[in-house]
Amino acid sequence: MSNQAVEVEILGKLTRVNCPAGQEESLINAALRLDNRLKEMAEKTKITNEVQLLTFVALNFCHEIETRNSDEKQEQNALLERMEQLSASLDSAISKAKPGQQ
Repeated sequence: MSNQAVEVEILGKLTRVNCPAGQEESLINAALRLDNRLKEMAEKTKITNEVQLLTFVALNFCHEIETRNSDEKQEQNALLERMEQLSASLDSAISKAKPGQQ
């Protein structure tokens, strides 16, 4: 699979980035999202140092990912527990049924 060079603009600066063919639109959307978040953070906090601004936005993105991962794990655990309860309930119902009954 070959890479495609895509130009994206972040904080008013053009950057050429290589990405797998067919992923250009996704990269452009990610760059737009990053640029928007950087502008929002700069507006809210009045931070002008680009490194500090990038650091805060990166931390926010990482925090969101961690929160989603934690939420997903809790949902998976709840589903697993429910499936185990249903399985136990089915096992109990089957064991109470007389042989040959349906």
